[in-house]
Amino acid sequence: MYMERGSRLTGAVVWNRTLEDPVVRPVLPDGCMDLLWTEGRLLVAGPDTRAYRPGGSPARWAGVRFHPGTAPAYLGVPAYELRDRRVELADLWPAAEVRRLTGRVDAADDPGTALEEIALDRAARAPAPDPLLHAVVAALDAGRPVAATADGLGLTARQLHRRSLAAFGYGPKTLARVLRLQRALALARSGVPFAGTAALAGFADQAHLARDVRELAGMPLGELLAR
Repeated sequence: MYMERGSRLTGAVVWNRTLEDPVVRPVLPDGCMDLLWTEGRLLVAGPDTRAYRPGGSPARWAGVRFHPGTAPAYLGVPAYELRDRRVELADLWPAAEVRRLTGRVDAADDPGTALEEIALDRAARAPAPDPLLHAVVAALDAGRPVAATADGLGLTARQLHRRSLAAFGYGPKTLARVLRLQRALALARSGVPFAGTAALAGFADQAHLARDVRELAGMPLGELLAR
């Protein structure tokens, strides 16, 4: 069972998951990074460029999914160092602090809320995320071309790429593809036919949609929706 809610941390989502189904579903690229808890461990999920398939998963998970581009400021590490990785939080923060925080989440009635408190405390003490990042995400999610996004923000293409690597873990073109994938999935899940999904999400045609879904999700769109 999976449940999520909006967080008190702006733009973030708090989620809890109990793995009751023996079928382990892939985690798809979404432009985000997560602070994770599972049975005595705190981890960070870096930004994905392809579907992540969990191994023999413990029964309980909880997480805080940060708004795209904000996690590096809170965690103190550039996103590109964590791209396509799951790492122990103790590799990023002092081990003694992580042991204390892990014990706090382990003992909590709601691990998701306990994680949220950690994220809120960290955000209050960390430098604020780059204020341009929200505008970058909004422009690319609206289907605006990368060059036009850079121009609109008063950046060169190189400056936008450098900021994107640090904040999102990859360049703006990859971020645009990931956000477009998420738009397409939302449309297809709502019942929009695949041809209409391709047009509305910003793909050149249905074949373009099919290629991108296979590359980013690792399976055809129909199979993905069936799961």
